[in-house]
Amino acid sequence: MQEIITCAASLSIGLILGLIGAGGSILTLPVFVYILKMDPISSSVYSMFVVGVASVTGSIKSILNRLVDFKVSMAFGVPSLIGVLIAREIIFPCIPLELYTIGDFILTKKILFMLCFSILMFIAAFRMLRTASAKDSRAENDEETKPLWLLLQGLTVGMITGLLGIGGGFLIVPALFLWGRLPMKKVIGTTLVIISLNSLFSFATSYSSAVIDWNLLIRFTMGSMTGILIGSSLAGKFHDLQLKKIFGWFVLGISVLILCNQLFF
Repeated sequence: MQEIITCAASLSIGLILGLIGAGGSILTLPVFVYILKMDPISSSVYSMFVVGVASVTGSIKSILNRLVDFKVSMAFGVPSLIGVLIAREIIFPCIPLELYTIGDFILTKKILFMLCFSILMFIAAFRMLRTASAKDSRAENDEETKPLWLLLQGLTVGMITGLLGIGGGFLIVPALFLWGRLPMKKVIGTTLVIISLNSLFSFATSYSSAVIDWNLLIRFTMGSMTGILIGSSLAGKFHDLQLKKIFGWFVLGISVLILCNQLFF
């Protein structure tokens, strides 16, 4: 039964990632933590590899379909890589395993990471749903790319990627839409390129911290690669507004589930 669930999960991860340019880590991390019973730190390492390789597959297809803005991807991607390096080499080792104790409750590094993960997802979902509900979220005289904001957002997302072991798509998509000034379908393609760089670089700097079951990891990744090809094909059948709403509600739902699990179970 677990094999069937794992297979379905890997396909779903790729499908969602290809459809909305995000959601890979949102699904991958909980699957490894709650279904495969791995600790969040090791799960984050597995997640980096799965999401990174699957995103490479989606990136290639997006590039062939001319749905990638390389100027924006570099303006965002290079600071992201710097952020990943800062997080993995400087910040992560300084965080203690146990941070705070209240009675019988111990706030550990693992719990903190999952709570931060959920809160960030909630904020990203809220922002995207707010823009999707507006008649026009961007002013006519404000269509230029905002490079400074892209640089700062890239650095921030890179540090979050390095700390939490996520691709960061749920943060990159709103950033590229709001400050990269790209149409939603090009946002998705460009996001996949950035996720590929962030995830694989983060994996390369952290894989030695976990014992890796390569057989499981490769099988899971193959399922995600298949799913992302399907998802990227389906994305072309939706309007930009529909994609924004799908992104927002999906991320919002998963964030609430993770938050409830950490606080009440």
